Amino acid sequence: MSSLSIRGVDPQLAATLKQQAGASQKSINQFVLDTLRKHVGLDKEKRFTREYNDLDDLFGCWSADEFEQIQSKIDGERQIDEELWG
Repeated sequence: MSSLSIRGVDPQLAATLKQQAGASQKSINQFVLDTLRKHVGLDKEKRFTREYNDLDDLFGCWSADEFEQIQSKIDGERQIDEELWG
């Protein structure tokens, strides 16, 4: 692997890179590499692996207790009735 040294990074650019890397949960180095790859066309965005959370507020979410109640009903309905199918 090669190493590059980038000179002339002003404080505003450094702060922006640090902020966006943190928001992406990446190191600054990894964020810069990913950004460069995208910009030069070496890394294309995966189209079918994106997660969308924009409707979550409309639907809410289950508590752990609600999930267990629902899952136990589903598990009960998945049981094979031996009398009918045995």
